[in-house]
Amino acid sequence: MPYRRTVLFAIVLSLSACAAAQTVRPQSASSSSQWILTWSDEFNQPNGSPVDDSKWVPETGGGGWGNDELEYYTARPQNAYQQDGNLVIRVLQEKYTGADGVTRNYTSARLKTLGKFAQAYGRFEARMKIPRGQGIWPAFWILGDNFNKVAWPGSGEIDIMENIGREPTHVYGTIHGPGYSGKKSLGASFSLTPPQPFADDFHLYAIEWEPKAIRFYVDDHLYETRTSKDLPSETKWVYDHPFFILLNVAVGGYWPGNPDASSVFPQEMLVDYVRVYRRTASAGPGPR
Repeated sequence: MPYRRTVLFAIVLSLSACAAAQTVRPQSASSSSQWILTWSDEFNQPNGSPVDDSKWVPETGGGGWGNDELEYYTARPQNAYQQDGNLVIRVLQEKYTGADGVTRNYTSARLKTLGKFAQAYGRFEARMKIPRGQGIWPAFWILGDNFNKVAWPGSGEIDIMENIGREPTHVYGTIHGPGYSGKKSLGASFSLTPPQPFADDFHLYAIEWEPKAIRFYVDDHLYETRTSKDLPSETKWVYDHPFFILLNVAVGGYWPGNPDASSVFPQEMLVDYVRVYRRTASAGPGPR
């Protein structure tokens, strides 16, 4: 998910290449002795509870977020709440004017852990059921916590999962850094076999991040690995400092396009949990 610019993927690996790179992993790192849990939100508060403000900060505004998006992100419980053991990010089609005077025809939520939690390296995972429809853009991503000092994309960004509604059977994993962001970002797509919409069920989206490698997973499949060797010449690997977590659902924008007559509202992204781990000292590095 771009912080202040359009995401387009210049490098998309073929699915056949992805299949060749697949490897079996546990459904969650919690079942493996090689990982130590360092942070989580299980979203198990009573139905209707707001997001835990000791863990998440809502971002608000309707300025387009650098991508010509159409939603207004609010801090209201109508757009983000806990229900039946899930976080619900609910996208509504409604005319809404924020405190900044901006009026939009859609509302949604964008949550971050900046100032609450950030970590360098480890496994970041979320079990989620994404929404669907033209113009819908859900994302689970992490951003360098120094972005206020060095500015994006120098801070680095790792998109663990993105989907655009017009491509219901594809999700994307991408890295962005100085000299390889926007149209030059490095990413790959993944589809289920046989192909089916990701919005039909929950799936586990994860990265395993080490000093010299970032690996992307959907359920038990490794479908992409990024290292400094993938970067364009004269560019820098900036994944060497803490990153914080973001969850959001955008509406419209340069990449997904805008909703049309086929789009149905409301839409909901359900998040069963978000968990972060560190690798145990005895585990050694992951697969190469």
